[in-house]
Amino acid sequence: MLYQEMVRTHNLPLDGKTQLREAVRAVIIKDKRLLMIYSLNGGDYKFPGGGVDINETKETALIREVREECGATVISIKDEIGKMIEFDRPLKEQYSVFKMISIYYLCEVDPIFGKQTLDSYEKNLGFTPVWVDIDEAIVVNKELIDSNRFPIWTPRELYVLEYLKRMFNL
Repeated sequence: MLYQEMVRTHNLPLDGKTQLREAVRAVIIKDKRLLMIYSLNGGDYKFPGGGVDINETKETALIREVREECGATVISIKDEIGKMIEFDRPLKEQYSVFKMISIYYLCEVDPIFGKQTLDSYEKNLGFTPVWVDIDEAIVVNKELIDSNRFPIWTPRELYVLEYLKRMFNL
């Protein structure tokens, strides 16, 4: 099972007061292609998903996020693939570290998509659902990282893409 920790900012007091965010991400595979979110402005690929709201289950959050970002309806959540844990500077002053736990789930979606309902920052980034070959997503995200112009989530998503390629023989 996937488990990896990444430190975005070094020399953080990882044992200090932690601002925690849990997120869920969908891995959707059809005909050896992945349903991913392509950013028209950033040029990167990311898995559909996002934060789990207060009083929301992980499953409900996953279904909501896939519907919002892709316009797709999740028809089944099959297995948990694993977790990525990221550490960074906190967003709020009273904390010493920000810790995000992203849990990845293998899902299946209805083939007929509806409309996206994106947040303003997602609209600004030009989030677009696309079916993409895993090798293309890996190459594009690697090139962005090598050019040092990438969103903060790109290293996480690249790690998961490379893991999926090995584990699912994509």
